[in-house]
Amino acid sequence: MKVLAALALLLALIAPAHAVDPDEMLADRALEARARAISAEVRCVVCQNQSIDDSNAEIARDMRRAIRERLTQGDSDAEVVAFLRARYGDYVLLRPPFDWRTGLLWLGPPLVLALAGFALWRRSRQTRLARTGTPAAAELSAAERARLDSLLGDDREAPR
Repeated sequence: MKVLAALALLLALIAPAHAVDPDEMLADRALEARARAISAEVRCVVCQNQSIDDSNAEIARDMRRAIRERLTQGDSDAEVVAFLRARYGDYVLLRPPFDWRTGLLWLGPPLVLALAGFALWRRSRQTRLARTGTPAAAELSAAERARLDSLLGDDREAPR
């Protein structure tokens, strides 16, 4: 029984903590749920890869307040997100939209992976050709082949 209690306590300690203060929360549960949903998708501009819902930074607190103010004024979720994007740019979204400005952000990793795969394939091909002999040796003219044979023959006959 003590082990279960210790495990429950450990799980409670490692559970993600939300930085939303009780004084920030809205009395209307539906509006608070909408505010939480929006703030979970908005990046803290100080913490960078953390949502404002999880951040204790002052700017994150200000952004959470702005979201709740806009919602209480009657803005829709899309209008609140548009307000944040206009103020902070697409960077503020944890999942930025795909358009011409964010194309490199979305296509960069697959492009780098494809280039790395091509480079590895080319390197293995060059290594394999170096081990088995290059195809250029088979494309020698008759005169070049005779000259190569005479040079190799002289080298084989010379004592070492």
